[in-house]
Amino acid sequence: MSQMSTGFSLFIVGWSILLVGVMGVGGYFMFRKFLKSMPKSDGKSDLDWQDYYIDQTRSLWTEEGLTLLNELVEPVPQLFRDVARRSIAAKIGQLALEEGANAITIDLIVKGYIVATPKRDHKWLIAHLQNKQIDYTRFEHYLNAEG
Repeated sequence: MSQMSTGFSLFIVGWSILLVGVMGVGGYFMFRKFLKSMPKSDGKSDLDWQDYYIDQTRSLWTEEGLTLLNELVEPVPQLFRDVARRSIAAKIGQLALEEGANAITIDLIVKGYIVATPKRDHKWLIAHLQNKQIDYTRFEHYLNAEG
């Protein structure tokens, strides 16, 4: 009888640890989203700016550009892919507006991807660009920049 209750106690403790861990991970991502929705000194949040850049540059995207963006976010897990696509597209849109571009070019997509993603994702970008035979040498200073 005591053997069964010890096993059950261990099951309850293990289940509790798993539950707390999963809730902690979910809470972390919810808190990050909350921080992004907080208004900055200009009265707009990061998410407001993201929506602004996407809306302002929606007509500048070509089918080829959207395809490349979708290919670049492919390694992101499906659950986070839409969020990654929106944040990268917003950064590309911001760069396009700052440069006064008439269209979203491959150069803008590569530059925006480099600026919007952490350095660990740049290996995938380089491999993908080499596979598609796209010259990325003019962006190497972005790839090698810290932060």
